[in-house]
Amino acid sequence: MECLMRRTGQEFIRFIVIGVINTFNYYMIYLLLHAMAVFSYMYSHVIAFLFSFVLSFFLNSYFTFKVKPTLVKFLKFPLSQAFNFSISSLFMYVFVEYFHISSTITPILAVFITVPMTFILTGKILKKESVSG
Repeated sequence: MECLMRRTGQEFIRFIVIGVINTFNYYMIYLLLHAMAVFSYMYSHVIAFLFSFVLSFFLNSYFTFKVKPTLVKFLKFPLSQAFNFSISSLFMYVFVEYFHISSTITPILAVFITVPMTFILTGKILKKESVSG
């Protein structure tokens, strides 16, 4: 039990590190589109999210959970990311439209809400196939 908790803790730390890298990647693309190319905040969010989605799959497979990325896992991976996207989009909308927080920083605020939930879902998806087959 202690070994499982330690391994899960190490995975969560790697997930956070990969998340920081992926968030930086997302945020740079978001700012490039929103601030420099003058796209709307939601359009910029969608495009940046899609780019960072693919990077997230490979980084989490190889480094966080140390499993081989497969087509089956890649096809299931959107479940965790759809959840992440939905929750982060909802919070971005609420923060911008109701709390009048700058659309430049709302993506960072949304991350703090989505990370723990996404870690659990991502682990279940990426590790399931390697355990059962």
